[in-house]
Amino acid sequence: MLILTQCSGSENNGFNLRDALIPVDEIYHGGPAKDGIPAIDNPRFQHADEAVNLRSEMRVLGISRNGVSKAYPVSILNWHEIVNDRIGGEPVVITYCPLCGSGVAYSARTGGSVLHFGVSGLLYNSDVLLYDRETESLWSQLKHQAISGKKKGTRLKMLTLEHTTWGRWLELHPETLVLSEDTGYLRSYGVDPYAGYENDEGLYFPVSNPDPRYHPKARIIGLEVDGAWKAYPFSELDKAGGRITDHFAGSDYIISYDRQSRSAWVEDHQGGQVPVVSTFWFAWTAFHSQSHVYVSSPETER
Repeated sequence: MLILTQCSGSENNGFNLRDALIPVDEIYHGGPAKDGIPAIDNPRFQHADEAVNLRSEMRVLGISRNGVSKAYPVSILNWHEIVNDRIGGEPVVITYCPLCGSGVAYSARTGGSVLHFGVSGLLYNSDVLLYDRETESLWSQLKHQAISGKKKGTRLKMLTLEHTTWGRWLELHPETLVLSEDTGYLRSYGVDPYAGYENDEGLYFPVSNPDPRYHPKARIIGLEVDGAWKAYPFSELDKAGGRITDHFAGSDYIISYDRQSRSAWVEDHQGGQVPVVSTFWFAWTAFHSQSHVYVSSPETER
């Protein structure tokens, strides 16, 4: 039985929540202690042909940067949520929240220093709160910002990341490296600890701004431009034929959706990919209640 615990006193896993940027009574103890879900600090990688446990339909987070492509299987991230890594010498952190279905990559360099992240065991809007080991500040994954501690108010720089299938990522990046199951921890990576969760309307923790327009776990891609937000539900992109041009926040963007891999991405008018968030509908509206939402016109419905 799941027991919801609001954070106060000893229930905050030792973090100082004084003057936090989010309501403290909306922060919940997720169950595990601080680092009870262990981040991967020394990731090992394989070549694609060595990843024998990956099937083409399995989900990965893929990043291609500094001439290097890497894939992080969700089957591993379900158990660790954070990978502290370097790509072409650049310090990055790969984050994944199974409860929100959200994968976000960030530069780990802020203010001239490199941060290393762990899992706090706390949640806000059912989304993981990270912490950095250098200052013990708490960071909200979907706010991209430190919400308490010495780094409070500091924002992390998002990097382009794709949430797609292994088959599609491998086709686009045959030279990719793959995060190995040799993580240093004994986990049942072949078992999905959240099996059935994505199709169920129920949530484990309370969230703000529930919006009934779509299934809570309907997948969307979310775009943020200069403090304005827009969600592109996969169902609407599918109705529109899988590719649209949209004018938002003063610029034109091309939004593409691939039905087979259930993945979407956004490009600017020059064809460069733009950092976006792929997540569940409930998570997007919990953080962005004033978000615009793309709806396909009747003429584009098939």
